[in-house]
Amino acid sequence: MAPLRGRVVVVTGASGGVGRAVVRELGAQGAKVALIARGTAGLGAAAVDVGVEGGTGQVYEADVADYEQVRAAAERIEKEMGPISVWINTAFSSVFAKFTDISPDEYERTTAVTYLGYVWGTKVALDLMRPRNAGAIVQTGSALSHRGIPLQSAYCGAKHAIKGFTESVRTELMADRSNVRVTLVQLPAVNTPQFDWVLSKLRRHPQPVPPIYQPEVAARAIVYAAMHPERKEYWVGTSTVATLLAQRIAPALVDRYLARTGTQSQVTDEKAPTGVANLWEPADESTDYGAHGSFDDRSHARSPQVWLSQRRRPILLGLAGGAAAAAVAALRRARRA
Repeated sequence: MAPLRGRVVVVTGASGGVGRAVVRELGAQGAKVALIARGTAGLGAAAVDVGVEGGTGQVYEADVADYEQVRAAAERIEKEMGPISVWINTAFSSVFAKFTDISPDEYERTTAVTYLGYVWGTKVALDLMRPRNAGAIVQTGSALSHRGIPLQSAYCGAKHAIKGFTESVRTELMADRSNVRVTLVQLPAVNTPQFDWVLSKLRRHPQPVPPIYQPEVAARAIVYAAMHPERKEYWVGTSTVATLLAQRIAPALVDRYLARTGTQSQVTDEKAPTGVANLWEPADESTDYGAHGSFDDRSHARSPQVWLSQRRRPILLGLAGGAAAAAVAALRRARRA
């Protein structure tokens, strides 16, 4: 485990949702957190959260879809806070709609933020980390990077692209015998403001596909990955495990299931929200949305699967040791008989 106390950690999308929960967790670890996002109110409140938790937070406004803005922010961070040890990409935006209802401009903008934002963040981080031969990059992924669903073609396409991009970069670093690590954390449905501020063309209010997890579950897993970046990929939540395994075993069956249930499972009975959309402009420029969305009463605050996954080696060793001890005991009994 690499301690994060006093180390500089960059988080994109830091003003709300999963990114907001991540910076709080980093603050509790005593990290020096550089917060990148667009929304002034959300960023300012996030910096306060980091300080309250025991860390140091500093704000850097930037649109991750713009490479030059990301690069300039990173240069300022290194000058003002010190060498970047960890870079965590969480920023995204999207459109809730059928593919045929999304305009080319909306699709291009979603891809620029949600996919290219990760590419630019990774490129900037590697330009700084590779000469030092040290550092870690954590990509916030999704079960939807393996399995596309209705109404989220732009988001699913971007998450699939992030997975392929990350695998390519990871193997290049391995080939170079670099000590810079890149890891991917695949998340389940999370209760974030995403469902209140992402552009929606649906008649009813969008919702995460149940089961839903609180953003703190995701944040703890992401920070753990930052401290243990040697693993290629982390899966968070039993629903993520089930989705990825089902996709491997019976993808055509999953297609038919989602065709029947995928649309209904993503909407509530409430009318769609109006007047807020963060695709082109930040939704939290003057209003702080925080980490949580509208589904606190239906969200899980813990995930036993994550606990087990993070401790799989000692658990397996313990099971193997127990089996060996049982075998020795059985052999002794057999000899006495």
